[in-house]
Amino acid sequence: MMIEITKADYENIEAKMQKSIDNLLENFNGIRAGRANPHVLDKIMVEYYGTPTPLNSVANIQVPEARMITIQPWDASLLKDIEKAIQTSDLGINPSNDGKMLRLLFPMLTEERRKELAKSVKVYCEEAKVVVRNVRRDAIDKMRAANKKKEITEDTLKEFEEKVQKITDKFIKAVDDAGAKKEKELMEI
Repeated sequence: MMIEITKADYENIEAKMQKSIDNLLENFNGIRAGRANPHVLDKIMVEYYGTPTPLNSVANIQVPEARMITIQPWDASLLKDIEKAIQTSDLGINPSNDGKMLRLLFPMLTEERRKELAKSVKVYCEEAKVVVRNVRRDAIDKMRAANKKKEITEDTLKEFEEKVQKITDKFIKAVDDAGAKKEKELMEI
């Protein structure tokens, strides 16, 4: 019995590849450029009544200046826990505590640090490309198996491979574009 390759099959492949782009952009949010970005705090968890809770769920986070973030907890007793969570994170910033709120001052990045961050951008991009290529390989392997079982024709397989390659090229270009944009942002002084 012959199977038919539908538009939904291609949309499923695109959705899986899009997840790698979304993950890449999320990773980029954690890379701190010279200016303050509240997303650098997204992965910080605070002990709140014995439960690890995202920082943005227990405090008001604002960016009053280009290189400063203020964190004002809704429950003042959390101030010390938030300060400790930030200090133990990989942010590399020591918060100043005035008893009511925390202030994070982001220093200007050195040239050396910018280059290190640019390297990590390249690593994230390469990981995203690997995920995209794995999605392509899995989809094509599945159709080759169907071809071996005589469920699809050689022509259908060839057409499928070409379409999947075009989708893959589109997502690889999206990864490259996102990486270039982030690197440019990091190199701005």
